[in-house]
Amino acid sequence: MNHPETRQQVWSLLEQNWDLIVIGGGITGAGIFKRAVSGGLKTLLLEAADFSSGTSSKSSKLVHGGFRYLRSRQYDVTFESVRQREVLLKQAKELVTPLGFVLPYGADARQKRMIRAGVVIYDLMAPKWQHRHFNLKQLREVIPILKPKGMAGAYLYQDALLDDSRMVLRLIQEAREAGGAALNYARVAELLRTKDGHVCGVAVEDQSGAQMGTLELKAKAVINATGPWTDKLREQLGRQGRVRPLRGSHLIFSFDDLPIPYAVTLMHPKDRRAMFAIPWEGRTIFGTTDLDHPFPLSQESYCTNEEVTYMLEAVNAIFPDARISEDSIISSFAGLRPIVRGEANNPSAESRAHLVLEEDGLVTITGGKLTIFELMAEDGLKAAMPQIGKELKRIKHWFDPILTSLPDEELPADNFRYLAGRYGQALPRLVSMSNPEQLKPIEGLNSHWAELAFNARYGMVEHLDDLLLRRTRLGMLLPDAGMTVMDQVKALTQSELRWTEDHWQREISRYQEIYRQAYNPKPKSFVKQEK
Repeated sequence: MNHPETRQQVWSLLEQNWDLIVIGGGITGAGIFKRAVSGGLKTLLLEAADFSSGTSSKSSKLVHGGFRYLRSRQYDVTFESVRQREVLLKQAKELVTPLGFVLPYGADARQKRMIRAGVVIYDLMAPKWQHRHFNLKQLREVIPILKPKGMAGAYLYQDALLDDSRMVLRLIQEAREAGGAALNYARVAELLRTKDGHVCGVAVEDQSGAQMGTLELKAKAVINATGPWTDKLREQLGRQGRVRPLRGSHLIFSFDDLPIPYAVTLMHPKDRRAMFAIPWEGRTIFGTTDLDHPFPLSQESYCTNEEVTYMLEAVNAIFPDARISEDSIISSFAGLRPIVRGEANNPSAESRAHLVLEEDGLVTITGGKLTIFELMAEDGLKAAMPQIGKELKRIKHWFDPILTSLPDEELPADNFRYLAGRYGQALPRLVSMSNPEQLKPIEGLNSHWAELAFNARYGMVEHLDDLLLRRTRLGMLLPDAGMTVMDQVKALTQSELRWTEDHWQREISRYQEIYRQAYNPKPKSFVKQEK
């Protein structure tokens, strides 16, 4: 490894002249970071909280064209996204995996024709011919619990699935291995400007608790890739807001409660809004809502009481025999989409296109979606390169190729593919520090025990929620925040994290409070307030 091992070492090396400072450690910032480092730029990535802790760990877990955007005639966005889905299926094998979507239709012949036309258009955009038709008998065999009122048949189309947070972390990991510097819990408190007002660097404040203070860092270019928080930085330049934060909430259920071999695209019975049921990580995710988010961005977003009720209505309309209730929910989560503000009253009708701005030397990139992060990174860097004054080298690949096998290791094929996709060329390190029992999946999940110790050592973990909500997803996938396996988690990670018993207990308390506020199966408005 050629990058500094500890946070203190990274911090001590920050005071140098950078070609580029990227603000924001979500998928857009991570993509720019990887592309810039691979392209030969001396690059620093700064994230105010944890990597992927905003939108990029709370998405619907899809790499997709956005089939529902065809309804609002966002053909350019859909075409661009479908093409990038195909690119990522090749570039990020085993991290991005194919997923079929079943889209039911009713007795209305016009509806059937429209859906068929949609899946044909979707395939032609790829271009692939992957869709198929299910009649009612076939549907009963494939997904017995799928029984919306009036269903006459369905079409199957193809999109793709991923672990959003692990994609961000893999890009950052690979860029660090290639010589880039990245720091989480490093808040940009201020943009530095020359006498004529041109942005020339940042003042960064350590938020880790190590009390390392504030540094002023110079760079030839600064890119603002902070998603829903985009306008907070732009306010320092006196600019008007351009982002409309929209909240998308999700519920996680046991796969036993909602056993679906494919994702299901469905329409909410009340407002006909498109929603998804998605098999993911041994569980089933249901979502998503699309609402304006009037709450402070400093507060972690959470699923509201009203959203839970709304989603349960849809679940029970589509899967009536499953008898899903509030008590069936394992956890909830809500992410904020940084939508570029347009003229639409209905949030779902707002365009998912991205926007690049250059204002007083600050390059801002916002909007868009995870699926097109590579295109967004290229566009953001294109706007910044004139300030940097160098040529951005071409690259062969966005993701370092994964290994096809490990010498002297007999990992089952499914386990190998799962870990290789998430950890890339770091997989031999993970395997070498793990015993055979740790290289087995955790019961009922796809996650492996070995991931805990590896991330505690190499994953830039500052807090327990970093480990359990983003490096791994145990806090979302297991009931009660995973507290039932906390003894195993502690045994595997405490020595790697070098936390005292007091420190560990403080982290448990912090983690439980974050879970209660933002991942609770019964969100705040469900939880009885203590008197």
